[in-house]
Amino acid sequence: MASVTSLGDSVQQHLASALSATLPEAAGADPLLRRSDRADFQANGILALAKKAKANPRELATQVVANVVTGGVIKEIEVSGPGFLNVTITDRAITENLAARYADTDRLGVPLAEHPGTTVIDYAQPNVAKEMHVGHLRSAVIGDAVVQILEFTGESVVRRHHIGDWGTQFGMLIQYLDEHPHELDHKDAEGGAVSGEEAMSNLDRLYKSARRLFDSDEEFKTRARRRVVDLQAGDPPTLAAWQRFVDESKIYFFSVFEKLDMEIQDPDIVGESGYNDMLHETCRLLEESGVAVRSEGALCVFFDDVKGPDGNPVPLIVQKSDGGFGYAATDLSAIRDRVFNLKANTLVYVVDARQSLHFKMVFETARRAGWLGDDVTAYQLAFGTVLGKDGKPFKTREGETVKLVDLLDEAVERASAVVREKAQDLSEAEIAERGAQVGVGAVKYADLSTSANRDYKFDLDQMVSLNGDTSVYLQYAYARIQSILRKAGEVRPSAHPELELADAERALGLHVDSFAETVADAAAEYAPHKLAAYLYQLASLFTTFYDKCPVIKPAPPKDIAENRLFLSDITARTLHQGMALLGIRTPEKL
Repeated sequence: MASVTSLGDSVQQHLASALSATLPEAAGADPLLRRSDRADFQANGILALAKKAKANPRELATQVVANVVTGGVIKEIEVSGPGFLNVTITDRAITENLAARYADTDRLGVPLAEHPGTTVIDYAQPNVAKEMHVGHLRSAVIGDAVVQILEFTGESVVRRHHIGDWGTQFGMLIQYLDEHPHELDHKDAEGGAVSGEEAMSNLDRLYKSARRLFDSDEEFKTRARRRVVDLQAGDPPTLAAWQRFVDESKIYFFSVFEKLDMEIQDPDIVGESGYNDMLHETCRLLEESGVAVRSEGALCVFFDDVKGPDGNPVPLIVQKSDGGFGYAATDLSAIRDRVFNLKANTLVYVVDARQSLHFKMVFETARRAGWLGDDVTAYQLAFGTVLGKDGKPFKTREGETVKLVDLLDEAVERASAVVREKAQDLSEAEIAERGAQVGVGAVKYADLSTSANRDYKFDLDQMVSLNGDTSVYLQYAYARIQSILRKAGEVRPSAHPELELADAERALGLHVDSFAETVADAAAEYAPHKLAAYLYQLASLFTTFYDKCPVIKPAPPKDIAENRLFLSDITARTLHQGMALLGIRTPEKL
């Protein structure tokens, strides 16, 4: 199905034609069109053009209005203030545009990008042998939403989960397991296999025991460090033990991502170890090109604008003086792989804002080395911290980091209570299913409705509230429309372009029509929060429409009822599609 030109784009084209007819040298100028509370749209571009042409802006605006073709899309256009143009759309154009979107059941008239490329998105990066905590939530949720949005616009997306699966800690873990071989015998009290979560708790406990011994016993520390050398040299028994840790951890990762209603594929998990074979070559290329230099035995890259508190340059250390490799070597090798093997045009890293300096230095190093050319963009989608209600980093009462699984379980429990309270004809199994969809949706939406770079407060009471900017409010709006459609009986949704629209119908229709523009903006800026804001406004406008425009009772004339059902149904489809792009389910009944 062909994409649908939005009403905003149609008005833009009308104004651009009138502008070039009035002022030939203004051909191609942007009329600066936006939605307005004074009319359907307002154009502010005349002011700058008048200044450039040394003309009176109000007079120029009046001349432009005289050249605007009205009747089809534009009902009326008038000059306002110093030279603004206020534009009102015809009711017919609104309904016809929505009908064209409604006919495109798969995409709602949203166009595919004109020049799609290949984007590698690095997100959801847990650590092997460690439990996932609240700090892992944002990278996973934001990254997954950006993947969905980009793929919907036609971009070719390669997912990469850069898990922490290499480094000195594995020498410690493997040596400890070698000396305490029964620590990972995963059996429950009855002798059966345990779940992924319980297995991970055992791994986490083993990690903490190994760390305590490492910090307190110098002889164990020496043995553990020898194990790191064995691991890096590819010693078969050591590699086998390492692989066991990785495999056990993946089972756990998959169970957590499944709970988050996210699909993670094993081939997309390429951890630090996946770049081991490239590290020496990466260092050689950097040193031979002069991008990196030896300083006190370490291979470093220096930057004029990065200095420590003492005023001395702080380098990016690619290789340590003892020959070991830091994160920089792995990250630079990953860039080489993603640009030259995966043929990426864009690299997006969904990583904590506190790592901004590291990525700034890594990207600049890759540019100097020629690995990030003018045709490749590298971008850190930096995110803020999850805070507790007290505004401090989110912790348990004991000051411990909150486990992600515990947090999700509590959200589902709270949401299930809300669903049960509202449920009218749902079975216990349906309440449990809806509780999971509402609870996980609530956690995701609270994250995604906040601009990624801002911190946000994790408040479950607010997240599962039916009032305010929550996913529950949006899910209930969708379920309410499904209920309306079921109760409509033989009256079916049908567009009637000949009808005049009430103000609430116009407002809802114009907002539905701007879905494609919102998706394009969210994709271009990697900004799921823009889509979330759009959907909240959509649900709010539907509530106003439903309050002011009877759909079923009291029964309006048949053509008006059909048109209002049509407006309701396209609102529901838009809510469903938009929420899906955020990774949130929309149950038919709640």
